[in-house]
Amino acid sequence: MPSSPSATLPRFAFLTPRTLPPAAKIEGRVAVLDVAFASEGGGSSFEKTTLPFIRGLGSRLAAWVDHHDHDRHVDYVDDPRFVLTTKAQHGACPELVTPEIVKAAGPIDTVAMHLDLDGLYSGAKWVLGGVEPYQGADADARAVDTRRGTPGPIASRIDRALRARFRDETLKHRVIQYLLARGKAPVLWDEIEAAAREIDPLLDESRRLADRFELRDGVAYVESAGRPYDKTELLLIGQERSPVAVVRDSGALTIAADFDSGLDFVKMFELGGGMPTRVTVPEARQAEVMSKLATAVAARAAESPARPLV
Repeated sequence: MPSSPSATLPRFAFLTPRTLPPAAKIEGRVAVLDVAFASEGGGSSFEKTTLPFIRGLGSRLAAWVDHHDHDRHVDYVDDPRFVLTTKAQHGACPELVTPEIVKAAGPIDTVAMHLDLDGLYSGAKWVLGGVEPYQGADADARAVDTRRGTPGPIASRIDRALRARFRDETLKHRVIQYLLARGKAPVLWDEIEAAAREIDPLLDESRRLADRFELRDGVAYVESAGRPYDKTELLLIGQERSPVAVVRDSGALTIAADFDSGLDFVKMFELGGGMPTRVTVPEARQAEVMSKLATAVAARAAESPARPLV
């Protein structure tokens, strides 16, 4: 198995489940990593978004590796190109990128990945033949993606950098290049550090917004004020005050609970797929959302913690 990337790197594409590009824009044979099948709501769905992308890639699709829950995973159980699990089975995607899976896929022209840390770590590990870019990288990705445990210093800074510049593709390329260099790229690390420092004012704004959290039938609820902030931080603060936090922002409700809470918002709101403990739904569903969440929080308080809620 290779311990370093080949002389000719594949192309990299950064994707989000709800806004996949036309398949024709993704060149050559493709490995898709950490990209969930689109859930229902918000104008996207598996039928409208994911399925046309899969069909458009056709035989050029060499592998699709993902760990987000979705009802349509069953459609691909007999297709060896698809390695699909639930979030409960694998908290992060890089641990699914093994040397065996990379070898089975064969030569790849484009690695298409989700644009968060979990996705970028998956992409770097793929290029490295299924080998971690540094010892403990898989565990770091799990800690970041589940928000359980504490990631190491490398992942902690990369996570902060990506949260500060979530849409900066140049930064994402720098992160992958740094991982492929196995930490031997101080100039790239300086760029990552500079981006990481930019999140401080966003975190400050999140903490300011957190003062506006109110408990609505046991659910921590807040509305954004239009200024830039870090939503993940705000949701985590909300979860310190209630098992469930809700942030209303830009016409949508983002709902979050602890990874081990036993709550499954995908099932609760019939979204078809996604991360069970963090989802986004249109604000038009607010009355329904708050009612169901209140019922779930009350049930959680009354029942044994060992009993899962859906």
